[in-house]
Amino acid sequence: MLPAHRSSPLPSRRNLLAAAGIGGAVIGLAACSSNQPAKPSPAADRSDEWRTLRIDSWETYGNTLGEDFPGIEEFAKQYDVDVSYWKAVTDDNLYYNDVKTRLASGSDIGADAVVLSEWMVARWIRLGYTQQFALDTMPNTVNVRPRFREAAFDPKRMHSMPWRSAITGIAWNRAEFPDGIRSVSQLWDPALKGRVGVLSSMQETIGLIMLDAGVDISGAWGDAEFTAATDTLHQHVVSGQVAAIQDSKYLDALTSGDIVAGFARSADILRLNQAAAARAGSGEAFDEPWGFAIPAAGGVLWTQDLVVPIGSARKGNVEAFVNHYYEPTVAVQVAAATNYVSPVDIRDQEASALDPAVAANRLVFPTPVSLQGTKTFRHLAAAEEQRYIAQYQSVLLAASS
Repeated sequence: MLPAHRSSPLPSRRNLLAAAGIGGAVIGLAACSSNQPAKPSPAADRSDEWRTLRIDSWETYGNTLGEDFPGIEEFAKQYDVDVSYWKAVTDDNLYYNDVKTRLASGSDIGADAVVLSEWMVARWIRLGYTQQFALDTMPNTVNVRPRFREAAFDPKRMHSMPWRSAITGIAWNRAEFPDGIRSVSQLWDPALKGRVGVLSSMQETIGLIMLDAGVDISGAWGDAEFTAATDTLHQHVVSGQVAAIQDSKYLDALTSGDIVAGFARSADILRLNQAAAARAGSGEAFDEPWGFAIPAAGGVLWTQDLVVPIGSARKGNVEAFVNHYYEPTVAVQVAAATNYVSPVDIRDQEASALDPAVAANRLVFPTPVSLQGTKTFRHLAAAEEQRYIAQYQSVLLAASS
């Protein structure tokens, strides 16, 4: 049953959309126009002189940013580079809208490397806002898993480096659902009305709905399949079945009890359960509060990539940094600390140094077999991206009125 009094009332749908960057995404659509100015030229590399490096990444790395990020101190000592790791990205569109004017002019945006979702990385590459990596200085790129070595928008990985990955599936409050939830369709049960959350990310939310309808989201689908999925979402938002459409703030709704089930990212739920265990303390019986499952119809495997903005004068420092983190002994530390899937093919030899329970977690250290239940949302051409984002936003905005 719903609690009689909510400790942290859910904001209005309109406010949720604004917080998730939906309004900003509409503005961002202008970047897809075919009438683009000449692409800017990359800044001259001054890494030999400027021994600093700033990386803008997602706040959802939890407490592992800054000097506590695994391997930072080791890299700084080895390369004499002072690294700062900023929690600067909360939403791809919000970040892009903040820096796009400087990117278009080739100016320095402050960051020397930025971690973004692949669809946004594809836009930056298309617009000429990224620098090309000197792969001959990055021998550890051979350690990248075959699944991440190529991208439709960057076939030879010249402008982007896979940085972290995870699986989007279904999470639920285990006290309310001891038997778990195994399909998207179960979330549409009227008994859950007003207690279901979905993510603001189009690829994740629409991807899961399409998979539930039997669509291979990595294959050859088109307008009909996308429209059917957005219609499904529209139906459940307007009816009140879906109470929240959020970015990373969905974790607050889960922990407060405002949302008891919905779409979620594997790394986030693992981290929530770890935090709950830490609060419970040792020596006490502990049941994880939240369950997570890859739906039977499939989960969405997503990747965020690292790029060098066109105006950065420290590309060489970034290349050394990525090469350092593509060393398997370093990559295994990052995966264990953050709960994200590493792009590096981590072998049993590296994982053997971890707690066996951590190493056995297939949401963090997947095998080719465990990844078979996931699909990646296919790359959208510029015209498709513009059309589908507008369609997705129109559903959300109509529902908020």
